[in-house]
Amino acid sequence: MQSARVAEDRVFQALADPSRRAIFESLTLGEAAVKDLTARFDISQPAISQHLSALKNAGLVRGRRDGRCVYYRVEPKGLKPLVDWIAHYRTFWTEHLGRLEQLLEDLDP
Repeated sequence: MQSARVAEDRVFQALADPSRRAIFESLTLGEAAVKDLTARFDISQPAISQHLSALKNAGLVRGRRDGRCVYYRVEPKGLKPLVDWIAHYRTFWTEHLGRLEQLLEDLDP
């Protein structure tokens, strides 16, 4: 369970930054080199590389070297901790909202 929590924390921390979310979102459209990402955003190349490093450490993206360029793409399996977390709370809230609805119906004269 501890490793699942660590994985969740990494994903949430990586996606907490708006720039990293934007980079991740951009990569959902397809693979891109660091220089391409630098051209898309008003962020320096070293900052893009740092954001990619955080996304990579969270398991959300992976890189592929081709000569001097590294191309990044989304790693779909990296979203599993986030999907699992959402699924857990979806079940939790669905169940609790159902109970609240029943309680309100029982209280209604």
